[in-house]
Amino acid sequence: MHELFRDTYRYRELIWALALKELKIRYKRSALGFLWALLNPALLMLILTLVFSTISRGLGIQYYSIFLMSTLLPWTFFSQTLSYAVDSIVGNGALIKKVRLPKLVFPVAALVSNIINFLLSLIPLLLLIAGMRFPMHWTWVYLPVPLLGLTMFALGMGFLVAALNVFYRDMAHIVQIVLSAWFYFSPILFSLDFISPHSRWILRLNPMVYVLNGFRLAIYYGLLPSMASVTASLVVGVAALVIGFTVFRRYQKLFVFYV
Repeated sequence: MHELFRDTYRYRELIWALALKELKIRYKRSALGFLWALLNPALLMLILTLVFSTISRGLGIQYYSIFLMSTLLPWTFFSQTLSYAVDSIVGNGALIKKVRLPKLVFPVAALVSNIINFLLSLIPLLLLIAGMRFPMHWTWVYLPVPLLGLTMFALGMGFLVAALNVFYRDMAHIVQIVLSAWFYFSPILFSLDFISPHSRWILRLNPMVYVLNGFRLAIYYGLLPSMASVTASLVVGVAALVIGFTVFRRYQKLFVFYV
C-alpha cells in the first residue's frame, strides 16, 4: 500500500492531466459539454421519480426525488468509476508500451475524473433542495466519511477489474451486466426499512449498503449511521483497496505483453 500512496503523490500531476483528458474526451463534440455532468443525474432522477412515484406514495416517502438523489449520485460515481477503470490499462496500451511509468496512474486517473464529475453532479441536488425548500441538515458535515469509504471501495474494485480486463477482455462487458444487477440489489430506489426483517440480511451482504446508507441518512433524514455501519463501510473500503491493489501490483509487469 505504501507503493500506492507514494506513486500517486509522485505522479499526481500526470494523474490530474489524465483525469482532465478523460473528461474532455467524454464530452468531446458535445453541444452542452460539461453541463451533461449536471443534466445526466437530473434527467435520470426525473425519469425514476416519474416511474416510481406511485410506489413512493404508497410507502409514504415525501420528497422522493431527494430521497432518490441522495443515493443515486454516489452510486453513479461508483458505477462510472468501474466502467472507466476497467478499460484504463487496455485503453492506454500504446502509452504503456512507449513510456515507463507506474500502471496505477491509469485507474487512479479514472477515479479522479469521476470524483470531479460527482462533485459537479451535487449542484442539481443542491438546486433541488433549495427549490423544494427541503432542510439542509447539519449532518451534511458527515458526508466526507461515506465518501471516503466509497472512494476506497471504488478504487479497489477499479484496480481489480482493470487487471482482469488485460487478460480477459470479456471483463468490460461483465462489469456492465454486474452493475445493472447490482443497482437493483442496492438501497437506491428503496430503503432497507421497507424490506422484510427476515429478508433484510441478504441485502446486508451487499457492501454498497453501508456506504449508501450513510449518504441517505445524512442528506435525507438528518441522522448519523450507527458506529457499526460506519465501521463496516470503512472496513469494506479498505479491504477492497488492499485486495484490488494487491492483485493489480502482482500482475502489472505482465500488462505490457497483453495490451
